[in-house]
Amino acid sequence: MKAVIMAGGFGTRLRPLTCNIPKPMVPMANRPMMEHIVALLKRHGITNIVSTLFYQPDVIAGHFGDGHAHGVKMQYRRADADYGTAGSVRNAKDFLDERFIIISGDVLTDFDLSAAVAYHEQKKAKATILLTHVPDPLQFGVVITRDDGKITRFLEKPAWGEVFSDTINTGIYILEPDVMNLVPEKEEFDFSKNLWPILLERDMGLYGCVAEGYWRDVGNLNEYQEANLDVIRGRVKLPLEGRRVGDSYVGDQSLVETDIANLSGMNIIGRNTRIHANARIANSVIGDDCEVLSGAVIQNSVIWSGTQIGAKAELASDVVGFKTIIGDEVTVLENVFVGDQCVIGRRSKLLSNIKLWPEKAVEEGSTVTRSLVWEERWLRDLFTYSRVTGLSNIEMNPEFGAKLGAAFGALVGLGATVVTSRDSDNVSRMINRALMTGLMSSGVHVTDLRAASIPVVRHELMSGKERGGIHVRKSPFDRNFTDIIFFDAGGKDLPTSKIKSVERLFFGEDFPRASYDKVGTIHFPERATEAYIERFLAAVNTSVIRNSGLKLVIDYSHGIASTVFPNILGDMNVQVVALNAYLDAAKLTRTKEQFDESLRQLSYVVTSLRYDVGVMLDAGAEKIFVVDEHGVSIDSDRLLTLLTKYMALCHPDMKSVAVPVAASGEIDLVAHEHHVEVVRTPDSHLALMDAASAKIHGFVGGTKGGFIFPQFLFASDAMYSVAKLMECMAIAKKKLGELDGMVPRLTFVKKNLPCPWHAKGRVMRHLMKETEGLPRQLVEGVKVFPPNVGAHTSVLLNPDRARPVFHINAESADLATAQRLSNEFEAKVRAWIDAE
Repeated sequence: MKAVIMAGGFGTRLRPLTCNIPKPMVPMANRPMMEHIVALLKRHGITNIVSTLFYQPDVIAGHFGDGHAHGVKMQYRRADADYGTAGSVRNAKDFLDERFIIISGDVLTDFDLSAAVAYHEQKKAKATILLTHVPDPLQFGVVITRDDGKITRFLEKPAWGEVFSDTINTGIYILEPDVMNLVPEKEEFDFSKNLWPILLERDMGLYGCVAEGYWRDVGNLNEYQEANLDVIRGRVKLPLEGRRVGDSYVGDQSLVETDIANLSGMNIIGRNTRIHANARIANSVIGDDCEVLSGAVIQNSVIWSGTQIGAKAELASDVVGFKTIIGDEVTVLENVFVGDQCVIGRRSKLLSNIKLWPEKAVEEGSTVTRSLVWEERWLRDLFTYSRVTGLSNIEMNPEFGAKLGAAFGALVGLGATVVTSRDSDNVSRMINRALMTGLMSSGVHVTDLRAASIPVVRHELMSGKERGGIHVRKSPFDRNFTDIIFFDAGGKDLPTSKIKSVERLFFGEDFPRASYDKVGTIHFPERATEAYIERFLAAVNTSVIRNSGLKLVIDYSHGIASTVFPNILGDMNVQVVALNAYLDAAKLTRTKEQFDESLRQLSYVVTSLRYDVGVMLDAGAEKIFVVDEHGVSIDSDRLLTLLTKYMALCHPDMKSVAVPVAASGEIDLVAHEHHVEVVRTPDSHLALMDAASAKIHGFVGGTKGGFIFPQFLFASDAMYSVAKLMECMAIAKKKLGELDGMVPRLTFVKKNLPCPWHAKGRVMRHLMKETEGLPRQLVEGVKVFPPNVGAHTSVLLNPDRARPVFHINAESADLATAQRLSNEFEAKVRAWIDAE
C-alpha cells in the first residue's frame, strides 16, 4: 500500500509562524508536523510515499530527501498551479498503481490506520473517508452515514442550520487507484466539492469509518497552541525524544541547571539547549539550541529552536519562532505569536493577542499594543524629530493616517484650522486625505494646499491664521517609505512638547470625536503659491542677478519646485537649463547610486555648456547640492563654509551666523577673518529654525544641504538658497570654484559605529569622564579639542537619535592627525560599548 501526503498548503492562518516555512514544517513537540505523519505511516507499515508540493516545496524536499533517514521511500510531485485537493493528487497518478491512503501533512493524529484499511477492505469500498466527532463541526465537512457506514450525505463547512451531525471529514482517505480516473488532469478539482458528489451520485461505494484516537486540524494559531498542549497532556500518542528529568523530556546534550522543582508539569526540551539556574518552565515546549537565562519564567508556551529567552523574562501561553531574542526582563502576555528572528529589547512589554511578523525589532522599554505585520520596527517614539516615517501602505495606511490626524486634531482643538499638503506621489495623496478625515472628525477645519513644496507650506503658516500644518511626501531616502511632517502654528517644526502630546493621544486613543454638526470643513486656497512668489522676489536683490548674466543648470529632481521656481527665475532673467523639470512620483526617491549619477550628469552639463554653476534640489525643495563652474561637486560641509564666506563678503555688516555643532571648524576660520561670531546649535532642523527665529543671525546653515536666510524664512528653502547663491556670486564677482580655492580647508574623518540602545548612556558616561578637564563643547554629544595636536583640531562624538549608532567625526588640518584621533576614540567607544 502506498501513501500520498498533501503538503502544498500556504498556512495563511498560521502566520506569522508560516512566513518562512510551509505549514507541514511547523514544529510540533520539536519535530515538523509532517515528520509525525511520516512516522505514523511507517508504524502502520506504509513506507512508499509521494508528497504533493506547491508552497515552498524546496523546504520540504530538503528536509526529507529520499526518505531514507526516516525509514521510508519518498517521492515528490510539484504543481505548477493550484489544482485543488484532488487535482494535486492527480499529478501523482503514475505513482498510484495500487490502493493508497491520502493524508494531510499538517494535521496531528494518532489514528489506527491499519484498522481503517481493514475496514475499507471489509466494505469493499472504492473510497473510505476517516471520520471523527468534534464539538464544533462548522469548519469541517459534515458527513452522514447509514448504519453500515455508507455515506449518504456530505456537507462542506455547513452553517449551524445544516449541522446534522458532529461527525466530520478528517481529510484522511483510502482510495482504490481507479477512482483517480474521475479526476481531470491539470484542472481545479476538489475531493469534497467535486469527487465525493460524483461517487455519491453514482453509488460507487463511498464509506465513512469513524476512527479511534486523537485528531486535530492545526488550522489556526490557537489550534496550534492547543495541539502542543495536548501533546504535553498526553492526549495524543507521539514518540517523544530525550531522557526523563522528573516529568519532562530533555534532549541529548542539553543542560538543565535549574532545580527539577522549577520544571512544573510536563515539558519537552530539545537537544543542545541550556536552561540556566532559577529559570522556571511549566507545561511548555523548548526547541533545540535554545537558551533560557536565569530567572526566566515560561508557562504554557512553545519556543522554537535557536531562540534565547532573557534573564527574568516572563512568557505565558505564547509561541516564539526560530532564532528570536527575547531580552532581559521582557514581559510577553497571553496569546502572543512572535515570528522568526525577531529581537525584543529588554524591559519591553508585548500586550495580549498580538502577532509580530519575522525580523521585527522592538526597542528597549517599548510597549507593543498592536500586531506588527511587515513593518520594520516598533519605536518607543512615534516621531523622529517632527517626522513620522513608515512603510508605504503598510505602516502608512489609511487607518493609521486617520488615527494620527485625529490625534493631531485633538491637540490643536475643536474649531481650529490646519494646513495640509503633499507631494505628487499616490500614497502621499492617499495618506493626506486620510489625515484630513481624522482632522475633520476631531472638529478641525482643513486648508488643503494639495501638491505644494514644504517652503510654500511654511510660508502659508507664517500668517498665523492656522494652528498647525502637515506635509506628506515619499521618503527621499527609501522609495518604500512615506514621511508625514508636522508643523506648529507659524510654520516651524512641531516642538518636542507637542510631539509628546500627539504620541500620548495616539497611543492612548484618547481623542474626542466632534458631534455631527461640529465636523470640520475643507478649504482649497487659491493664492498660496502666488503670495509666496511675491514675497520671495521682494526679499532678494533681483536687479543684481538680472545684470550679472549668470548661467544656471538646475535639476528639479521631479519635485514640486518645478511648478514654482521657473516663474521666479524668469522674473530674474536668469539663463537656465533645467533637468528633470516635471513631476514624476516614481522618481521622487533616489538611491545613492542614482543620486551620484544625477550629480555626474549635472556636472557634465555645466562643463559642456560652460555654465557658471549647477544646482540640484531635493524633491521637497528644502536642500541644495551644488557643482561649481569646473563641474566639481561641493560636499555639504564645504558648501556651508563657502556660503558663510559669501555672506560675509556680501553683507559686511553681518554680526553672527549659527551653524550645527557638527559643522566644520572652517566656519570659525572664515568668521574670524570677517569678525563674525559663530553660534553652535544642536544638529537638528528645529534647533536651526529656533536660531533663525531669534533674528539676530545673518545666516543659519546646516551640514546636509539646508540653508536658512532669516530675512525671508525661518526654515530651509532650496529655491531661495539658489537665489541667494546667485546674488552672492553676482555681488562678490567670484564663482564658486574660485572662492573654494581661496578659503582654508580642513579634513574630516567620519565613522559610524554600531551601538546598542542600552549602551549609549554608558558610552556617554565614560566619555564625559574621559574628557573631563579638556577643552570641549557640550551642545550635542561631546566635541573635544585635544591639546598638543595642532590648531583647529576636534573630535565630535555623538549618539544617533534615531538609530543604534554612535558617530565619531574627527577634523584637523592634517589628515594623519584626524585619522589617528578617529582610531583612538573608536577603540575607546568600542571598549565602553562592551563594558558592563
